[in-house]
Amino acid sequence: MRFADRLDAGRALAARLAAHANRTDVVVLGLARGGVPVAAEVARALAAPLDVLLVRKLGAPGQPELAIGAIAEDGVALVNDDVLRDLGLGREAIDRATARERPELERRLAAYRGGRPGVTVAGQVAIVVDDGLATGASMEAACRTLAARGAARLVVAVPVAAREACARLRTVADEVIAVATPAPFYAVGAWYVDFTQTDDREVVDLLAAATR
Repeated sequence: MRFADRLDAGRALAARLAAHANRTDVVVLGLARGGVPVAAEVARALAAPLDVLLVRKLGAPGQPELAIGAIAEDGVALVNDDVLRDLGLGREAIDRATARERPELERRLAAYRGGRPGVTVAGQVAIVVDDGLATGASMEAACRTLAARGAARLVVAVPVAAREACARLRTVADEVIAVATPAPFYAVGAWYVDFTQTDDREVVDLLAAATR
């Protein structure tokens, strides 16, 4: 199964979340940047508020796509000890990666929200959306952030995911929903016809449209 693009994926995902439609206790959060177009389709279908959640993957030295951890906008940090051990790296690798990624996280936060507060998640059902899950590191950091904010229930929702990532996230979320869990997984982009990178302007425009 391949999705035409992120909007197509969002519509397919929204169909799996129909039980959450038209409720006053549901908010939808998209992981920036690629998760936001998917989340926008979900929020539209569910008639729920939309917001962005900032998480940055911490890539391994020389292997930026391999996550050794992740950081979220509230300062939540996630360390993948298994990957660090396999690569023979210490915690100083996390510190260096965090120093690299924190400025970009802060820049995006300012660009997307412009100083406005995010949606309230305390006491709400928080549906956290990305365009796919490979390792699940960024999504786990997102879930821990929302748990710290007092979300009543955490629902991880993605169009496509590695089965191992789903299993990992079931330890931190109340529910994990994936339209497809192919094996072998390869990479998130392999399951899209058009996986063009989402840019800042698209994120800003989608968030603005959701508030109108």
